[in-house]
Amino acid sequence: MDTQAFISLKKVSKSFPGVKALIDVDMEIRKGEIHALIGENGAGKSTLIKILSGVYQPDAGSEIYIDNEKIDGITPLISLKKGISIIYQDFSLFPNLTVAENIGIGYAIEQGTFHVSWKEMRELARSALDRLGIDISIDVRLDELSVAKQQLVAIARAIIYNARLIIMDEPTSSLSKHEVENLFEIMRKLKDDGISILFISHKLDELFAVSDRFTILRDGRYIGTFDEDELDNDAIVSMMVGRKIEYQIHEKRKCIKPILRVENLCKKGNFRDISFVLNRGEVLGITGLVGAGRTEVLEALFGLSIPDSGKIFLEDKEISITSPGKAIKYGISLVPENRLLEGIILKKTVTDNLLISNVSTNSNSVGLFSKEKIQQFVKKWIAKIDIRPTMPDIKAINLSGGNQQKVVIAKWLATNPKILLVDEPTNGIDIGSKSNTHQLFRDLAENGISIIMVSSELPEILAVCDRILVMKRGRITAELEGANVTQSDIMNKAILDVSTQVEA
Repeated sequence: MDTQAFISLKKVSKSFPGVKALIDVDMEIRKGEIHALIGENGAGKSTLIKILSGVYQPDAGSEIYIDNEKIDGITPLISLKKGISIIYQDFSLFPNLTVAENIGIGYAIEQGTFHVSWKEMRELARSALDRLGIDISIDVRLDELSVAKQQLVAIARAIIYNARLIIMDEPTSSLSKHEVENLFEIMRKLKDDGISILFISHKLDELFAVSDRFTILRDGRYIGTFDEDELDNDAIVSMMVGRKIEYQIHEKRKCIKPILRVENLCKKGNFRDISFVLNRGEVLGITGLVGAGRTEVLEALFGLSIPDSGKIFLEDKEISITSPGKAIKYGISLVPENRLLEGIILKKTVTDNLLISNVSTNSNSVGLFSKEKIQQFVKKWIAKIDIRPTMPDIKAINLSGGNQQKVVIAKWLATNPKILLVDEPTNGIDIGSKSNTHQLFRDLAENGISIIMVSSELPEILAVCDRILVMKRGRITAELEGANVTQSDIMNKAILDVSTQVEA
């Protein structure tokens, strides 16, 4: 690893009305290193990368140096020409275009030509994929690829711009363990080629697996930069949040009053013979490998997809959930896995997003909004879920990913559901906020709300859930409960063969 700095930041600050997102941040990213950027949601990570990409202009007095050259008035085009590329959580790709078009279209636009050379575009795409050692057809449409392969396309797109720094924002959030390992191999290959990577993640084990150095932010301030061997989990968390935080293992409760019963639910290609009982005031976990059918079961319970067969009973009465509207009327709400596509409207404010599912509770008898009610309602949920910054009128697109997730959780909790379905609820949320979210779920359960939680994080499942269902290839392979259940117990059930697989 080169010790020469590619980018240096000196006294970089950024203010928004009513809040200082960054305060005098000093930081350098060396050539050919994997550099982890860590902090709680709202610590300033998203603001920092938007400054590096030219989306935001820093406050007066801030200094940015690239290859020892001071850059005044950085713009997206200047950032790109200096070799800075960002791969956001949503990849910012075009699902209806081919792999070749996704990789080459930006390059064609940058050239400023009115004629597109499809031959050149295909050659660029093939060259980029070959350089990364990726075997993907350049003619396949992007929406036909898995999330992991779409991410590799986004990386290939970055390197055709002669990228010298690739910023990866929560790149492993939707990947299986095997796909994460493949991504890390690509990252190491890029590092060996002299490309720097700024790696943003809340998963500390993954950061330690691949990062050379760590920079920690807290409340918009620079805490420090450390070599990988100078830190451990406890030290990082303490510097991130100013206190020690661990997963709190909640006492397992034996809930015996059924509220929801599912019998032999089947949907071809998704899941088969799904049967279970959810009790009142219980947190029921569903886990297993990515692609096991967990999300699809939640979608069926919320009316987003209609099962081919099977029965659903709510409080001993058979019900038919054919739409999300019907599910909400039955008192069932869903916090979806993909917040950007299904959970939040990015161009609307926090207030607007919170009100979408809560119109009736904030209007009078003739349907007119009560300004006072709205203000109290929004203030309550911003505080309860710890949404940062505490600005009701800020647009969701300007929030960090974790705070966007908090808005989604708050929106559905505010409907006062009997049953709350949550799919990867702490995805992209820092460890401090995770702890708060876990406590929130337990408090809700103590007050009689029943929760079904899908999560890939086994420590989370073990910490929060009273019972655990394990899925494999669309089937439930085990039901586990009790204080002695371990991660090994879950994984053994998640990887064992099942005699009957889901029909294609």
